[in-house]
Amino acid sequence: MIFPGAPVTVTNVNDTYYGFQGLVQRITDGKVAVLFEGGNWDKLVTFNLDELAPVSPGQRRS
Repeated sequence: MIFPGAPVTVTNVNDTYYGFQGLVQRITDGKVAVLFEGGNWDKLVTFNLDELAPVSPGQRRS
């Protein structure tokens, strides 16, 4: 299950953000807004729910 605040990974190989990990900000009508933070940039991107997978404990990138 994916909830707001949960870390997720983008699993769609055709997406620019494939393999990136971010935090779920909100879920509405099967769409998920994911926040990516890195260095000096933040980006909020919307994905379909089936394009994401929850991050397992210990799998999180630092």
